[in-house]
Amino acid sequence: MPQPILIVLHQEQSTPGRLGRLLVERGHPLDIRRPRYGDPLPATLADHAGAIVFGGPMSANDEDDFVRREIDWVGVALKEEKPYLGLCLGAQMLARHLGARVYSHAEGRAEIGYYPLVPTQTGREVAGEIGVPWPGHVYHWHREGFDCPPCSRTLATGDDFPTQAIRVGRRAFGLQFHPEVTHAMMCRWTVRGHERLSMPGAQDRIRQIEGRYMYDPAVRVWLDAFLDHWLAPSEPMVTEAH
Repeated sequence: MPQPILIVLHQEQSTPGRLGRLLVERGHPLDIRRPRYGDPLPATLADHAGAIVFGGPMSANDEDDFVRREIDWVGVALKEEKPYLGLCLGAQMLARHLGARVYSHAEGRAEIGYYPLVPTQTGREVAGEIGVPWPGHVYHWHREGFDCPPCSRTLATGDDFPTQAIRVGRRAFGLQFHPEVTHAMMCRWTVRGHERLSMPGAQDRIRQIEGRYMYDPAVRVWLDAFLDHWLAPSEPMVTEAH
């Protein structure tokens, strides 16, 4: 039986969305933990197939104990060369662990909705490994971005927040966007977080829903292939230089 995937969530009602369903379909149990509410993180990932750290309303720059513990804990996955996937906040925690900056846009802009994703040359090579191209537009919900750490490679870029996807070694990835989002999650976020939609750069709810119909099919195909690539056995590899 496949090993479980560690799922790190940051709100009481958060779910792993489409990612959770795809992992269960592959036979992986979900070990869901919420450090914000006192759940411990494992000292080793020896009994897990990988770890996914999801997004949340907090910042990787916050001084809360659980935030600092999570950022430190990222080193467990990197040291053991286990598959790690950071989404939005989880990607920013990966960047912070590796010494990179997490920052707000200088003009207070946010990315909330669907925005273009532009792969780098390295990103196109990774797309070749995965077997499908990167989606042209992806869903965002954030007002902070991060710099590419010196020990990682930038896989995709954007406009207001240039670093959109990074890779550390073979097994660790950080994505600024949210491929896990379902239609129900989008509806919930745009209702509960409606005040965010007035931020500069944010798209209104109608445009986001229209964007999902246009762009989500490509995201769905990419995510399915990406997960197979991410979970595939891999030989240990020295982290590449940027």
